[in-house]
Amino acid sequence: MGDYAPEVEELELELLLEALVQRFGFDFRSHERATLKRKLFALLQRRGLRTLSQLQDRVLHDSATSAALLRALAVPPATLFDDPLEAMQLLAVAEQCLPGAPLPKVWLADCAGAEQAWTVAVLLAERQLLWRTEIYATVSSDALLQEALAASIAPERMAACQHRYEQAGGCGRLADYFQLEDGALVPLPQLKNRITWAQYNLVTDASFNEFQLIVCRRALPDFGPLLRHRVLQLFHDSLAVLGVLGIDRELDSKERLAGHYQQVVAREPWYKRVG
Repeated sequence: MGDYAPEVEELELELLLEALVQRFGFDFRSHERATLKRKLFALLQRRGLRTLSQLQDRVLHDSATSAALLRALAVPPATLFDDPLEAMQLLAVAEQCLPGAPLPKVWLADCAGAEQAWTVAVLLAERQLLWRTEIYATVSSDALLQEALAASIAPERMAACQHRYEQAGGCGRLADYFQLEDGALVPLPQLKNRITWAQYNLVTDASFNEFQLIVCRRALPDFGPLLRHRVLQLFHDSLAVLGVLGIDRELDSKERLAGHYQQVVAREPWYKRVG
């Protein structure tokens, strides 16, 4: 990462990660190191810093730098219907697992911001599934929570969003799900009110509800093997029987929980819990 010995770089990384735990309560020590280094290197460049020690000093003494670091290590923010194929798959599995539950619940774990949650709300609204479904969107920090609650869309972006919405199978006007407030677009109250936002730490927090659908496709690639195992167990404890789990890659048949799941989309990591 810098022009100094690799063992020094590794020590600096360990000290920085420990500082984040001790000072802010955010534990990235079990994340994939290659991904962490890539994100940290990009932040160093943006901040004009040379070493992780310099970054640690800034993080501990400057709130703007600490906020920038936590944002850099978080899931990159999604845009509305930015992955039409994922949206189509999510709708297909939602139509399988939500109608049978009296009060279905969806968990967007480590949600990639407001626009990911709005995408899901629009998808469910199109199939008349939203009005009795509660979407729980959790993020890893209070800063990300405030960012999501204050989010809006510039009107000039809607044409590109409409195109992606149509690619995902949308058959109406995406703008009809939004209203103008202070020159920006926000979801209609009947959509926005179906989303419950909360700060939640996948590394340390326990199961908090039972869900018919859990989606965590964008955060899991950052997790190392031990943390990944811990989070998959958490999802298992939180998923109703016959509920569906959407993750980043196909389950290895050797994984301890694999026998409890049945793949519901060919060659794609969407799984129904069968036991």
